[in-house]
Amino acid sequence: MSAPIYEFSAERLEGGVQSLADYAGKVLLIVNTASNCGFTPQYEGLEDIYQRYHPRGLEVLGFPCNQFGAQEPGEADEIASFCQKNYGVAFPMFAKIDVNGEHAHPLYQYLKKAAPGLLGSEGIKWNFTKFLVNRQGEVIERYASATAPESIAKDIEALL
Repeated sequence: MSAPIYEFSAERLEGGVQSLADYAGKVLLIVNTASNCGFTPQYEGLEDIYQRYHPRGLEVLGFPCNQFGAQEPGEADEIASFCQKNYGVAFPMFAKIDVNGEHAHPLYQYLKKAAPGLLGSEGIKWNFTKFLVNRQGEVIERYASATAPESIAKDIEALL
């Protein structure tokens, strides 16, 4: 039986729909991103982690979101250009989504229930909240926006 996370799909930034089942057997780091955020420089750390661990089975999945301070106002082509030009992002990026509220993407509805935040809160507090998923598709950990990608390396290594 496959894990619930593999039942979701999402539109890729460049178009087309990607099933998360395509990532079965991989370790996933799922992140809601933004181009105009104080945490935007984390793109660099996320890309470093991706380059270092991708050959061993890590996928970093970026989900742009404009729900926090309108910090991701761009269209898909602008987001893609920004990520590539400023941070050389090679990891998969998806179309802009909502992570909170009644229009929250089903993947994020699931992630928030599987790994609640501080004091059991489910809402995403800000951009660059990260979810770590093991090779079996189980959500292992939720990390706050301020958690630097580099500091997650040991947790990723343990799952690889």
